[in-house]
Amino acid sequence: MAGLESLVQRLEVAVGRLEAVSSSGGAGGSPSATGVVSVYVEAFDVLISGPVAEYTALSQKIGGDVQKHAEMMKHGFSCQRQLLVTASCSQKPSDDTLSSLLAPVSKVIQQVQSFREQNRSSPLFNHLSAVSESVPALGWVAMAPKPGPYVKEMQDAAMFYTNRVLKDYKEKDKMHVDWVKAYLSIWTELQVYIKQHHTTGLVWSKSVSRSSAFIGVITVVLYVCGPAAPPPPPPPPADLNQSAGGETGQVTRSALFASINKGADITKALKHVSDDQKTHKNPTLRIQPGPVHTGPRPFSSPKVTPTSATARTLPPVLELDGKKWRVENQEGAQGLVISDTELKQVVYAFKCNNSTLQIKGKINSITIDNCKKMGLVFDDVVGIVEMINCKDVKVQVIGKVPTISINKTDGCHVYLSEASLSCEIISAKSSEMNVLVPGKDGEFTEIPVPEQFKTVWDGRKLVTTATEIAG
Repeated sequence: MAGLESLVQRLEVAVGRLEAVSSSGGAGGSPSATGVVSVYVEAFDVLISGPVAEYTALSQKIGGDVQKHAEMMKHGFSCQRQLLVTASCSQKPSDDTLSSLLAPVSKVIQQVQSFREQNRSSPLFNHLSAVSESVPALGWVAMAPKPGPYVKEMQDAAMFYTNRVLKDYKEKDKMHVDWVKAYLSIWTELQVYIKQHHTTGLVWSKSVSRSSAFIGVITVVLYVCGPAAPPPPPPPPADLNQSAGGETGQVTRSALFASINKGADITKALKHVSDDQKTHKNPTLRIQPGPVHTGPRPFSSPKVTPTSATARTLPPVLELDGKKWRVENQEGAQGLVISDTELKQVVYAFKCNNSTLQIKGKINSITIDNCKKMGLVFDDVVGIVEMINCKDVKVQVIGKVPTISINKTDGCHVYLSEASLSCEIISAKSSEMNVLVPGKDGEFTEIPVPEQFKTVWDGRKLVTTATEIAG
């Protein structure tokens, strides 16, 4: 605690010095000296006061987890603005210093994504997922040479979940529809902003200013706001050759001043360079390869070191929570059955491995999320059956289902019934999908779902068709 108070005092002193430098005038022209922010910082302020503020206001009206998520995002944009102010008045720093400057934004990204994982049972889970999937777009400041397309990619990831929000609330509550429009407009406007001011990457100042003091203040802030610093290293071992009177230090200083006083004779100790070691006299030295320079590294959130809290096995769950059946963390559970069902109920299975689940009766929808070697058998579903982020799952329809969705899944077998042959099967980013259709003799015919497509321009529009599977 005493160390934290000391850091706070250092921060206050540094801020005071910086304010004194700014108020004294000095060499004009730099943002840090004049107090005037750059053009691209002003443009970023317009983004914050526009789409970000609208998204925050609508999130407050919705309340709950969405509001908490929005506060995190608001803080993330504030951290990014601080970084832009720093970049506008200083040259690009070293990689170590740059990593420290990016740390607050990276921390916000982790907080937003962790909040979503901790609230999977939230009724606003699709809202949280839309934000969580796209928040890495804040890392555009570390992307080069094309930060704009990177933001577009993150926006597309969010639309997978915003479309669900629109589907759920389009006829119920217009506020959620406005929330989707406001949130997506943030990334749309950010792409426009990047194209105008940072087309090939974050623009740093070309002139040296007093920003070194400014960066020092930010570095202190990072250490104050971040986790507790590790204990200092032990002191270096004592020099056994040094006498108590400090005679060694005096001898060293005397030798230094003696060498300085040599004047022009000081160069006599330099090593002679022969002609074969000079590039202008030995052409073979010019063709030798120079130092290898690596390109800029893409932005990524720092990896969180796993702890015992995250590594522990969570207890299995099979319960009815309101109108949602929760089936979670089942390991090797063969014979799970949900029989007391109603039409308005939904089933959500999460992280179930080597397990089978049977659902009797007619329900609204079923979602299988992050499951491996999972077997599902159900009677009737009036909405949709979804598989997301799964591996090696098998689904059998006893009654009827209108739609089956397969997303980010590797290995999926769908056994259809006679009554469900007309169902729609929608797939995206998935592989090894097979649909088994019943025949007249009761045997199933296995048909693979296409994974490879061909797209051509017919003069008016793009035409996409599935390619034939060899064999």
